Amino acid sequence: MASQEELDTSKAKSRIDVGARLRSIRTQRGLSLRALAKASGLSLNTLSLIERNRTSPSVSTLQRIAAALGVPITAFFEEPHPARQVIYTPSDARPHVLLPGGHLERLGSGLTGQCAEPFLLVLEPKGSSGRAPIVHLGNEFVFCLAGELTYEVGDTMYVLKPGDSLLFEAQLPHRWYNASTQETRALLVLCTPEKAEDLLRHHLR
Repeated sequence: MASQEELDTSKAKSRIDVGARLRSIRTQRGLSLRALAKASGLSLNTLSLIERNRTSPSVSTLQRIAAALGVPITAFFEEPHPARQVIYTPSDARPHVLLPGGHLERLGSGLTGQCAEPFLLVLEPKGSSGRAPIVHLGNEFVFCLAGELTYEVGDTMYVLKPGDSLLFEAQLPHRWYNASTQETRALLVLCTPEKAEDLLRHHLR
C-alpha cells in the first residue's frame, strides 16, 4: 500500500500547470498580456500571477480568459497525447487543477471522437466557481456524490444533495458553490458541440 507521502507526490506530479497552458495558448495567438487583459476585462497583474502560478484562478475567471482567447475552458486542462480508443486513468494519477477552495480532477480525456469532458469537483466549505456567472457552449451535467452543492442557473437556485443531478444548456448564466460546512464532491460533465479533435485543433491554432 502506498504511503501518504507517495500519494502526495503522485498528486503533485499530476497537477495541471494552468499557468503554462495559458501562456502557451496566448503566445500561439500572438497576444501580449496587456492585450489579453483588455479582451478579458481582467487586470494585467491578475493574468501575470496566473501565468506564474502565484494564484489559483476561479472557474469563472478561467472562463473569461477562455472566451477572450476563443477556446473552451477545457483547453486549460488538455493533456497532449494522441487520441485513443480506450482511456484508463488510475485514481492516484488524475490530472487536476487547483481552485480557490477546492479542485477539479480530470477523469478521462483523449478518446477518439470525444465530445464530453468528465471531472470530479471537490469543494471545501465556501468554495465556489467564482463571483461572476459562467456562460459557455454545449450542455452541463452535474451529479452530487457527497455533501451539498448549490447551483444557480439563470434565475433559479438548485440545492443538490447526494444522488441529485442537474442537466442544463450551458449558455444559461450559471455558477456553483458549497454553502454547507462539509466538503462537497460532485461529478461534473461538460458536453461540447464539437468533437475533441476539433477542440484540440482550435486550441493549437
